[in-house]
Amino acid sequence: MEQLLRDGLNSLGLPTEGVPSLLRYADLLVEKNKVMNLTAITEPADIATLHFLDSAALLTLADFRNKTVADVGTGAGFPGMPLRILETSIHLTLLDSLNKRIDFLKEVCANLGLSDVECVHARAEDFAAGHRASFDIVTSRAVASLPLLAELCLPLVKEGGYFLSMKAVDSDAELASAAHAIDILGGKVERTEDYDIPGTDVRHRLIFLKKVRETPKKYPRPFAKIKKNPL
Repeated sequence: MEQLLRDGLNSLGLPTEGVPSLLRYADLLVEKNKVMNLTAITEPADIATLHFLDSAALLTLADFRNKTVADVGTGAGFPGMPLRILETSIHLTLLDSLNKRIDFLKEVCANLGLSDVECVHARAEDFAAGHRASFDIVTSRAVASLPLLAELCLPLVKEGGYFLSMKAVDSDAELASAAHAIDILGGKVERTEDYDIPGTDVRHRLIFLKKVRETPKKYPRPFAKIKKNPL
């Protein structure tokens, strides 16, 4: 696993100083996964590629240096935690609605000595009430549809900042279906970037939604309304 990570990071043109921390993170993830469902990906090579290198690839596509970053629906910490391990200048907030996941991420931060990462147990729509337009970048690898994610994430982004949504390369229809929501919420599709995960034949897409104006105060709505009536 260590060599796979080093080779993958080298192929991405990224430094490898964070590899020991990633290896420890992987150990903690596998151990905790025995008692709670954090990930279906448990093979070391798959953790290295499909979790860590998939997340790391974002550092080659956008400038995260010294940025305030919120990872919405972070789950077991992806992509936020690998981003912070590899780019130490990131000011990171990990957000998830399941407290058990947040407790796990706090354990990881303590183990790795990451005292400056904020792990928050909250729903995104509730968190937005006190953190509107607070982040340079908001990321999400959540499986929810883009119209729904846009309503949860864009209110958190500063004007001029970005919501970066990690999606499959066949997401054209989903992106088209989100156009109305993105416009209402003050966003604009700046571009999409497809990338290969090193060491695999997997290709993913990063969608860049730029915040071009303030999100109307009535958004995000309560989650039940978002889900029932997407924008």
